[in-house]
Amino acid sequence: MSAKLTRRRFLTISAAALGVTTPAARAAPVTWHGFALGAEARLTIHAPQPQADRAIAAAQSQLRQAEQLFSLYDPTSSLSRLNRSGFLKTPPLPFLRLIRLCTRMHTATKGVFDPTVQPLWHARSRGGRVDEAARLVGWHKVSVTEKAIRLAPGQALTFNGIAQGYATDMVRTALGRLGLERILINAGEFAALGGPFRVGLADPERGVFAARSLTDRAIASSSPGALELKGSAHILHPALDRQPQWATVSTEAASAALADAASTAFCLMQESEITAALARLPGDFSATLLTLDGRVKTMG
Repeated sequence: MSAKLTRRRFLTISAAALGVTTPAARAAPVTWHGFALGAEARLTIHAPQPQADRAIAAAQSQLRQAEQLFSLYDPTSSLSRLNRSGFLKTPPLPFLRLIRLCTRMHTATKGVFDPTVQPLWHARSRGGRVDEAARLVGWHKVSVTEKAIRLAPGQALTFNGIAQGYATDMVRTALGRLGLERILINAGEFAALGGPFRVGLADPERGVFAARSLTDRAIASSSPGALELKGSAHILHPALDRQPQWATVSTEAASAALADAASTAFCLMQESEITAALARLPGDFSATLLTLDGRVKTMG
């Protein structure tokens, strides 16, 4: 594949199932396309049209809520208001839950996953003072209670390494409540209700390099080389002392949010560090890593 893919996430999906057995699964799927949190969104729904229509409406509602909570580009979102004022009173419950997942991933990765890199990202992308921005980084400086979230002076957060996965989980939970049994959700990351679905893992330079079968689980991918910030990769180590270690990282887990955060952080971690992080993460976590020279490693 000679042309570089442009999206930050690189998963190709075949909607054809593996081992289809039910009448709903044998029927042609209903599909929906949209856009959420800076990425394409897609549903592949194996259900009758009336039920699929209800699923699409529910998914759109969840994606709108995710935008209202986590978008960096909507000035009225909860995240934008927090970044602008450094203070968010009575944060919505989904926002608090995402913050707590960030703390969990920050701990599991020994600080590599850190949403406070937003000022550093701005400095890199705009040619600002990187050394000054680096002093603002530090998840430990963020104060979180049910009553309020407070940032240290000058801090700002980005949820770009976890929000798409969290939105995917939001949609899957909502559709599960409708009694749907076989849907593939793409809200920037991928999650399956039922299955199996065939998932191809792809790199922006080398194209598809591995394939997985996904059933009732989620998968996320990150590729540091998909976007450059004035000569550096767009996935930044909070301490500025580590360049990306892998061309593309895909992680599979029960939660799309945790898979999203792990794929982001693992790009910056050595193999031994990933092994230790996987041991600290819940459930059946796995990682597929494409080395910088094109070899594939699997872990977990």
